[in-house]
Amino acid sequence: MDKPKSDLETNTEGWKAINWRQAERYVFKLQKRIFAASRRGDVKKVRKLQKTLMRSWSNRILSVRRVSQDNTGKKTAGVDGLKSLSPAERLELARELKLTGRSKPTRRVWIPKPGSNEKRPLGIPVMYDRALQAVVKSALEPEWEAIFEPNSYGFRPGRSCHDAIMQIKFCIQHKAKFVLDADIAKCFDRINHYELLQKLNTRGKVRRQVKSWLKSGVIDDGVFTATSEGTPQGGVISPLLANIALHGL
Repeated sequence: MDKPKSDLETNTEGWKAINWRQAERYVFKLQKRIFAASRRGDVKKVRKLQKTLMRSWSNRILSVRRVSQDNTGKKTAGVDGLKSLSPAERLELARELKLTGRSKPTRRVWIPKPGSNEKRPLGIPVMYDRALQAVVKSALEPEWEAIFEPNSYGFRPGRSCHDAIMQIKFCIQHKAKFVLDADIAKCFDRINHYELLQKLNTRGKVRRQVKSWLKSGVIDDGVFTATSEGTPQGGVISPLLANIALHGL
């Protein structure tokens, strides 16, 4: 399948006919330009490239594939009960994705906490919101990857706990040092929405959309509860938002 000239045109040739490598190259190229513009402090260029990426067909189909086929939670339904999409439905979802400033509540799921009798709450967005979050994340992430501290490893693309262990080894192998082990209690659940949005430093549709995800509320066993703080664990964009909130610590 040939790539649309503007990458904004949708195709009708079917999900299996999509040239995924071409789509990935297009998205990665734009992400590298966003990273470079953010590194040199050109905010105007960053916003322009982010807008192009979020509107692109390649980014939308990759986001739909990520949440409906690749992610481990692809079979977990949100409040709409939708957990499986046919190839035709995936294409239709990609066509419909756009920033509206609205979102549906997340579904509360309780899972056991490792090493404890407590349970951890997950907020599962509907499939549409998961795909749209992936679209926005792909545009915001390169901007912040250029800003984040070099020794930050949690929820970072291309990084793992092994990198953190290696860095600790480099720091202590020549001289004995103290190591501080700290845990932020209920980190995801206590993030201040206003401070996070201020730190995000973006306006217009992106800010309204992120705010709607933060304020969407949760439905637990049929009961709706408003959310005045925190980000929903289980959302595609939540790890990035948590890193942005913690940036500078």
